[in-house]
Amino acid sequence: MIKAVIIDDEPLAREIVKEYLQAYTQVQVMQECGDGFEGLKAIQHHQPDIVFLDVQMPKINGFEMLELVETLPAIVFTTAFEEHAIRAFEVNAVDYLLKPFSKERFDKAVQKWLDRHQADEQQQQTTALLETAGASPLQSNRIVVKINGKIKIIPVQDIHYLEAADDYVKIITPEGPFLKNKTMQFFEKTLDPQQFARVHRSYMLNVNQVTRIEPYEKENHLAILRSGVKVPVSKTGYPRLKSALGL
Repeated sequence: MIKAVIIDDEPLAREIVKEYLQAYTQVQVMQECGDGFEGLKAIQHHQPDIVFLDVQMPKINGFEMLELVETLPAIVFTTAFEEHAIRAFEVNAVDYLLKPFSKERFDKAVQKWLDRHQADEQQQQTTALLETAGASPLQSNRIVVKINGKIKIIPVQDIHYLEAADDYVKIITPEGPFLKNKTMQFFEKTLDPQQFARVHRSYMLNVNQVTRIEPYEKENHLAILRSGVKVPVSKTGYPRLKSALGL
């Protein structure tokens, strides 16, 4: 049996996918979900083989929901997202169905996945997809984290700085630190370079939080933030900080 989950905030869209799946006796729809919160719980509970997922949903979008999934299933996107904006994802997603899609187009996507149904391959493809998705405008203004089973949405303007912490990145905000299972390189690629500067191998700053820059030992510096925190600025990070500050 192949386990499937459908996640879409439009009831009619969910019905269409479920109807199309009736032709595949080996596929069982474990749950239908109307938003990303419900979808995340369904994926954690059922551990599906494949998920039919909308991108633009209330609360958290499809990309943000996938970032919170520990074991990624295969993903087929079913969305009204503009066609020009999805081309970057086509190489990594199982498939991308642009609404409204026909039964023939749906069958092509499902058959494509059945023909290459290998869990490891899909895990790698979906992970690569998320790295690409981070560059989307949908992802540039907030960061989603999971804390004790609850979802927290952090607007990027609330971030003071980011700090590397082993396999995680520590996101420092007025509410305290939050951990995200990403790399500093990921955030360097996805956050607005006019707002955030990589000032050190282990630090990235919100330049709006910088009040002054002080010389430190050798050719290094310290950035003093509004909170009073001193963040090290390396020799290579100093030009980046100056550029972001317009100095």
